[in-house]
Amino acid sequence: MTLYLRSATPADVPTIFQLIRALADYEKLSHAVTGTAADLETHLFGPHPCAEVVLAEWEGIVAGFALFFRNYSTFLTRPGLYLEDLFVLPDYRGRGVGKALLKHLGQVAVERGYGRVEWSVLDWNQPAIAFYERMGATVLPDWRICRVTGEALQTLAQAD
Repeated sequence: MTLYLRSATPADVPTIFQLIRALADYEKLSHAVTGTAADLETHLFGPHPCAEVVLAEWEGIVAGFALFFRNYSTFLTRPGLYLEDLFVLPDYRGRGVGKALLKHLGQVAVERGYGRVEWSVLDWNQPAIAFYERMGATVLPDWRICRVTGEALQTLAQAD
């Protein structure tokens, strides 16, 4: 039983996109996946990469992934690491894959001198919340995510 973590390469984009679709299906948000594998490749490996991916392989088979990017804390006046998605395929859950991915991201943040690691979790996802709390995370009850997309984003960009 071997677990290996590695940075994604352009050849991994189709696999990463399949994992994103599997995550969306798990979260009952398949309808929200509107991007393409080509978009993903551009954003991960194009001239201006804006995110990174770590893949977890269990005995040579991709079992999960973490997609993350740098953010910034004005209060800490330091960069941070924002975990956009962490997902482990159902057959590999309970084997330490998620823990290894999260630990790896903690190591990346420390090595890069970042002040914190942050992410969001759906309020109904109690297994994930319990896992994150066991890993030392604090689920902030008084913060809400604000989001502007699609037509609302176009409207915001043209606001007077």
